[in-house]
Amino acid sequence: MTTLTAYIEKDSETGLYVAIVPGIPGAHTQAETLDELQENLIEVLELCLEEMEPENKQYLPQFVGIQQIEVNV
Repeated sequence: MTTLTAYIEKDSETGLYVAIVPGIPGAHTQAETLDELQENLIEVLELCLEEMEPENKQYLPQFVGIQQIEVNV
């Protein structure tokens, strides 16, 4: 079993939850609820990992942390 970290945000225009897993091409999905999002994300990740070359699986992203940055705009 592999543990990965997804980045989740809520789209203010559509109201949908959107998830991506940085570092894994194609690992993104959206849904109306967080439960549905988790189900979709598991399915997408399983497909992405099946398609990934075995030697590339050693380079899966490792979650380090989150940092908030304040910018002047």
